[in-house]
Amino acid sequence: MAVLIMNNKDLLYVIKPEEQNESTLRELLTLHPEIQFVSLMGVDFAGNDTDEKIPMKIFLEDIDGFLAGSAAQTDGSSVVLTGIATLNDARVDMKVDKTVNWFVDYNYEHFDAESGRMIGTLRIPCYLIHNGNHVDSRSILNDTLAYVEKEIMDLFAKHPVIAGLEHVNPAEIEKLLFTSATELEFWVKTPREDAPLEALSSSQVMQEQYWQRTRGNVRTALEQTIQTLELYGLEPEMGHKECGGVKGQIDGAGHMTHVMEQLEVDWKFSSGVQTADNELLARIIVKEVFRMNGLEVSFQAKPIPGVAGSGEHTHVGIAAKMKNGKIVNLFSPKDMHEDFLSAIGYGALMGLLKNYEVTNPFISCTIDSLNRLKPGFEAPVCIVTSLGLSPDNPSRNRTILAGLIRDLDNDKATRIEMRSPNPYTNTYIAIAAFYLSCLDGIKACVESGKDLKALEKEISKKAGEEGFYLDTDRQYRTEEDVFEDFTAEERSKLFGEPPATVWENLCAFEKYPEKVAVLTQGNILKKEYIDSFMQGALIRWKTELLTRLIPENYQAVIDMKRLHNQETCTDCDLAMWRKIQNLRAKLAKDSFEEKSIFTAIRRAVAEGDYDTVSKLKVEMGATMEELKTLYHDYKQNIID
Repeated sequence: MAVLIMNNKDLLYVIKPEEQNESTLRELLTLHPEIQFVSLMGVDFAGNDTDEKIPMKIFLEDIDGFLAGSAAQTDGSSVVLTGIATLNDARVDMKVDKTVNWFVDYNYEHFDAESGRMIGTLRIPCYLIHNGNHVDSRSILNDTLAYVEKEIMDLFAKHPVIAGLEHVNPAEIEKLLFTSATELEFWVKTPREDAPLEALSSSQVMQEQYWQRTRGNVRTALEQTIQTLELYGLEPEMGHKECGGVKGQIDGAGHMTHVMEQLEVDWKFSSGVQTADNELLARIIVKEVFRMNGLEVSFQAKPIPGVAGSGEHTHVGIAAKMKNGKIVNLFSPKDMHEDFLSAIGYGALMGLLKNYEVTNPFISCTIDSLNRLKPGFEAPVCIVTSLGLSPDNPSRNRTILAGLIRDLDNDKATRIEMRSPNPYTNTYIAIAAFYLSCLDGIKACVESGKDLKALEKEISKKAGEEGFYLDTDRQYRTEEDVFEDFTAEERSKLFGEPPATVWENLCAFEKYPEKVAVLTQGNILKKEYIDSFMQGALIRWKTELLTRLIPENYQAVIDMKRLHNQETCTDCDLAMWRKIQNLRAKLAKDSFEEKSIFTAIRRAVAEGDYDTVSKLKVEMGATMEELKTLYHDYKQNIID
């Protein structure tokens, strides 16, 4: 890989906020003529980042204009701002963000003829502004954290002594730090080669791959990825095999073939918008480095049915930087052995759980994301947490949605791990929604004046018990395995019915107006922005159903041919084939009396009847699963 065989000191990877002024920029960019383009990176409501290639000459000629936000625009119809930037009002200005790191994106296959260095593009994060309003995901997160900080500081002013934080003097707090981090899981494979699904499934069940040693070009790519993350200052902490995958093969030339492995890469936490910017950069690095090693990467949540999906667990915490420079974790209680959390920590966790129904659409708004969230194998489908067996025994329960992570020897490590996000979740809006939900619970707990044992009792209450904040009919904590120790009916009753489709998930915005009000507090994640997000997600859902999922299922149906020989077939062959034919017809063949599932979905979409579309989508999935299982058994019985 080119970037690693060159002298790293010859390349510029990061421009820090203190360097983002005209004189320093001119000096740096003059010293690095290989950086020949500038790209302004805004992030729309769907999490897509813009990538405009502006020649460096133009940037340098009007550097003041770019830094002031008056020199660059984009077409609002080219970004997902549904219902906001319309065709007849499409101008969106791009305002440079000078509070975060700017990264140089190098093209490993394009070299500058004079210097011999790779051509670089300076990626400058920016805000998107339409008619004077910030209308992008980065702005939402940035403004949300400023609002939450103000509200918590106001709480400290009204309640100088907060349970579990008696050792913190509010007058000595300089500012709050919203620490967060993501863990990136992904699948990697050799192009045009797939491992058998049965082998993948068996390997997962037997736990053959977790923590396995990587080999060949996968090992090389993983090592190079970690090295490259280091160059950009992300401070990588670990790269390792995940649970999915099978052992690759070696061809006659000694090359790895039939690679199909699941990996994870982690890097150091950051704060605010920088966390999400770092994640975007990490995804780019992973994709490019593995591609340079002849491997394809998938960040889909569930790229392979029946095998472990890829998550992107997101950690959130709140700390206070004191005027003397000391950092105090506001989630940690004064005595880590006596209590699980402070009042702010309990409030944050309760707020996340109570309001999760309206946060969930931002986390899982695609067919792919919901394919991952099915009961079993650590899929976080239940709105429930686990605290640990006791304060001095910080055990981990990996079957729940919101995990409490504690280290008795390090109170700075206390944080909440949200296990539902996936690699394509819009991390900016997800983190914003998490902290707004946290704020709702923090206010309730602090203003209640209750001590820590009473707050522990609140989050540990059983369904049917009335609490001062949490819903009466729900249970929010369990130390048990939610899949092994509860039936599906019990899970739905105690922890809520998880949405089966994108439409069901989006309906939460209408079903829970009081919880939507939690997200719109401060008028940052505005109602019109939520509506825009919902419209965009709905368009993508319908489009994927009609142009991808139904055609793929149709192709699978017609590929299921009769295999048995009339002379040698058995009654079992005939019976299975009749069932297969009935299921194929149910899915894809119309009659005058009855339309197939595929046709019924198309009609319901055209009529805007999304309740029916949702029900039929679930029926289609169940029928396809039944059909594939039956056809598999049918093929296994053919020995002609």
